[in-house]
Amino acid sequence: MSDSRGQAKGKTRRQRRRKGMCLADRPVLEQDAAGVDVGAREMFVAVPPDRDTQPVRVFDTFTEDLQRLADWLFACGIRTVAMESTGVYWIPLYDILEQRGLKPCLVNARHMKNVPGRRTDWHECQWIQYLHSVGLLRAAFRPEAIVCAVRVLMRHRDELVQIASQHVQHIHKALTQMNLQIHHVLSDITGLTGLAIVDAIIEGERDPAHLAKLRDARVKADEETIRKSLVAYSDDVN
Repeated sequence: MSDSRGQAKGKTRRQRRRKGMCLADRPVLEQDAAGVDVGAREMFVAVPPDRDTQPVRVFDTFTEDLQRLADWLFACGIRTVAMESTGVYWIPLYDILEQRGLKPCLVNARHMKNVPGRRTDWHECQWIQYLHSVGLLRAAFRPEAIVCAVRVLMRHRDELVQIASQHVQHIHKALTQMNLQIHHVLSDITGLTGLAIVDAIIEGERDPAHLAKLRDARVKADEETIRKSLVAYSDDVN
């Protein structure tokens, strides 16, 4: 008898706990919040239902359409907008909203709670708007515009350096397949001598003695060593 009463009390406590955690019971902390589901071609935007007869609208991602999106948010009295950090598609909209005086809230997609049931872009933007209005979304840090511009350049430079190193490895592999050992004789195949020899081979030169004459005077290896390293195992080095 006591066990059944204990189970009943425990069940009641769990029900109360679940009821207290219900999202529908949370107070609205930000009245002027909107939500955007970011896409490559379309932006689904939701505002509070009492701000417009059509609280969910779809905008293209062209610059003029993003400006119309910002105009509509202003007309609805919106001050802050939450959006997911989806690829790089959010950046133009984020910058436009920031320039127009609105407060963008960039949210990590992994921290988002999914809509129960079937998920669509139409429902997703409303869910983002609701979570933002009740204070359940945390904005990611984004530095000032000048810092972002420098960061983009630095990241692009790093990517170019990585790509360049991969291409150098491709050159080494191609030379090894022809048994040309010039990349073991020269310290850097992308140096003045190395590139001159590679360019000459690409243009059709096959004479190792002629290729060796392209040696720069500052190269430590002598001309004969370079000539020997440029003798392929066959006449055809294509």
